[in-house]
Amino acid sequence: MKLFERDIAGSACRCCVSRRSLLKGAGAVTATLAATAALPGIASSQSATEQSPAAEKPTPFRIDVHHHLVPPDYVGAIHGKLPPLPAPSANWTLAKSLDDMDTAGVQTAMLSVTTPGLWLGDATSSARLARACNEYAAKLIGDNKGRFGSFAAVPLPAADATLAEIAYALDTLKLDGIAVFTSYEGKWLGDAVFVPVFDELNRRKAVVCVHPTTAACCGNLIPYIPDNVIEFGTDTTRTIASLVFSGAADRWPDIKFIFSHAGGTMPFLIERFEFLARMPQAAKMLPNGVRAPLQRFYYDTAQASNPAAMGALRKLVQPSQIVFGTDFPFRTGAEHVTNLAHCGFGATDLHRIERDNALGLLPRLRV
Repeated sequence: MKLFERDIAGSACRCCVSRRSLLKGAGAVTATLAATAALPGIASSQSATEQSPAAEKPTPFRIDVHHHLVPPDYVGAIHGKLPPLPAPSANWTLAKSLDDMDTAGVQTAMLSVTTPGLWLGDATSSARLARACNEYAAKLIGDNKGRFGSFAAVPLPAADATLAEIAYALDTLKLDGIAVFTSYEGKWLGDAVFVPVFDELNRRKAVVCVHPTTAACCGNLIPYIPDNVIEFGTDTTRTIASLVFSGAADRWPDIKFIFSHAGGTMPFLIERFEFLARMPQAAKMLPNGVRAPLQRFYYDTAQASNPAAMGALRKLVQPSQIVFGTDFPFRTGAEHVTNLAHCGFGATDLHRIERDNALGLLPRLRV
């Protein structure tokens, strides 16, 4: 595959942002969930004002495709080798995940390892860490029936080790898909170095969750602005651009890519994407135009459940391509439920986003 090489401005990084406060009080949580409990197939026996503080919560039905875990072995393995964990990750527990899910009416959360990632500088130790993380996630799935799925960790950029872990995670552990980051050592996912890995994922028709990370170029650009405030969305956009304009998206049509945070800044930059797609070299890679691959991808709502972000995304893709995500433990499920309800979606589309679209991607969860 001849890749279309072009520098795309922007990048992403890793840091903490200020967190919204968790909804306070059982009354506020009850009101939040009652507002969305009347969706198709979801029973709502009382209004928020009729419910007593002791009233039972609605039956969980949402599927959170963007929910992080921190396996015990991970903490020790990265100590001194990668940047320290931010407080939400350092303080993660299984009980906190389950509590957040119950509060927000989440039936199943898809687990994944987040930044600072798994690459420890060599294939052997990184592969060992990925294996430990995946086995821990598989245990949580087995011990908590129906509550969890997992996008498997892989030791990219080590291609051979990654291929081995893909086989183990999907064939032996029966995990639900693969989690990758937007960039590795200054290379984005459309780069030729990743072709063997994504060829295999395409053969398997895999679900691939793409999470932003700190790009090699662009950490700490503005010292008083945490990297993920601006750079995470930009690196997501860069890796989308690399997949589309290299022709890789058309090479791998059977991969079901899920991009975090509503696709980063990509929806805002669609005019620039379309202008570039008219250039002769780019046009060769895009026989069906630039929107075709963009509209085939999936995008989650994590840290983007607001009218501005969802409004831009909705102008580009159908609700069928949007899936519910919370970015727990960095944000809560309850605030995403509340905010998403104010983004202009009708009840039917909201139910698709919060559950049905994920079921289409992850049929194992239909139990």
